[in-house]
Amino acid sequence: MILGAGLDSFAYRSELAGRIRVFEADYPATQQWKRRLLSAAQIPVPDAVSLVPVDFETESLADRLVPSGFDPSEPALVSRLGVTMYLTRTAIEQTLAAVASFAPGTELITDYMLPAHLRDTAGNTYAELVRPAAAERGEPWLTFLTPAAMSALLAGHGLENAEHVRQRDTVDSALWDRSDSLRPIELSVLARATVGATLSAAASSTTGVRSGVEAEAEPVQGAQP
Repeated sequence: MILGAGLDSFAYRSELAGRIRVFEADYPATQQWKRRLLSAAQIPVPDAVSLVPVDFETESLADRLVPSGFDPSEPALVSRLGVTMYLTRTAIEQTLAAVASFAPGTELITDYMLPAHLRDTAGNTYAELVRPAAAERGEPWLTFLTPAAMSALLAGHGLENAEHVRQRDTVDSALWDRSDSLRPIELSVLARATVGATLSAAASSTTGVRSGVEAEAEPVQGAQP
C-alpha cells in the first residue's frame, strides 16, 4: 500500500508488482492527474493495482480502502513517504490509527521532517529554499517531529518496535566517501514500525484518538488561507 502515491511507478515497473496486490491512495485530483499521464504514455493500470482516491485530511483511509478490495485481516506493507510534513497533526493521527487497525504484522515505512533545531546547516538551507516554494503551490509544510515525538505517536496507536534511520545510514557509509558534492543532510528521518498482535483490535475502536504527544510546529510561510 502506497499512501500519497503521487507519480510512484513501483506497480508499473517492478517484477514484484505482478505477484502482489498494490493499493495507491492519494488525493483525488492528484490521482486524476496520474491517470491522465498514464493514458498519455499508453501505460495501462495493471489489474493488480487499485487507485484509491482519499483526502487524508477529511476522509477515513480504512473506509476508502475496503470498498476497493483491501482486506484488513491480512498483513500489509504500508509506505507513506514524503507525506507527513504536508499533513496536519489530526490527519497524521487518523492515518496511524487506520494502519494500526490492520492485521498484526503489518509494517509501516514512513518519514518525517525534523524541526529546525535538529537540522544541520545544509538541512536548514534546503528548508529555507524549498518550503516557501511548496507553500506557494498550495502545499505548505505543516508538521515537524522529533524522533521521540514520532516514536510516541507510533506507540500511542499500537505500532511497535519503532526504528529511526537517518539519511546517512540508509546506505553503506563507504558510499558517502565521494569526490562530488552529494552528501547526506539532517532534514528528514525514515521510521519503521509494526502493528502488534495485541493492540490491533484495540486500535480499531480508537480511530482518531490523539496520543497526547505534541508535534513541534514552525510558522507556515506563504500558506494559502
